[in-house]
Amino acid sequence: MASRRRMLLKVIILGDSGVGKTSIMNQYVNKKFSNQYKATIGADFLTKEIEVEDRIFTLQIWDTAGQERFQSLGVAFYRGADCCVLVHDVNVMKSFDSLNNWREEFLIQSNPTDRENFPFVLLGNKIDVDGGNSRVVSEKKAKAWCASKGNIPYFETSAKEGSNVETAFECIARNALKEEPEEEMYVPDTIDMATARQQQKSSGCEC
Repeated sequence: MASRRRMLLKVIILGDSGVGKTSIMNQYVNKKFSNQYKATIGADFLTKEIEVEDRIFTLQIWDTAGQERFQSLGVAFYRGADCCVLVHDVNVMKSFDSLNNWREEFLIQSNPTDRENFPFVLLGNKIDVDGGNSRVVSEKKAKAWCASKGNIPYFETSAKEGSNVETAFECIARNALKEEPEEEMYVPDTIDMATARQQQKSSGCEC
């Protein structure tokens, strides 16, 4: 039996500090959730092997710091991305208001070949908090924002309970796949990671 080709799909997760980017990634990859909050320093990534349309892919999911002081590291982290996942906390309006800035920052630093059609996915996280009574960003408001940006797919998630996380990443993988030339092969981008680590050290960041 011929071995199926393996390709790398690079996904970047962006959003304000504390919206649950790390928790979403850990829930998807490791099926784990921790109540202990620890801010991401610079960036880190996890990988997960998936199968889409009878082909094997490695999703390389980059979890980036939400603090503005790390945004200058963006070029190394964003380069070569196939999909960008934007995350806001449905209970914090500021995190929703910041989405435009995160999206624009990504487009500037990653400089995709087709800026108008680059795939984004929006996640409204922490829908479990207070039984939904403390939310301030409605589903309608989030979907209206997505519609204004070219009909970006939108999912409401709970990293704590795992709600919609798997479904969201299935969509993310399929959107990332659209960016990859079918005839090309990919291996994990160790060069990018080494560059990123070096930049973190020169910036005085500790991993």
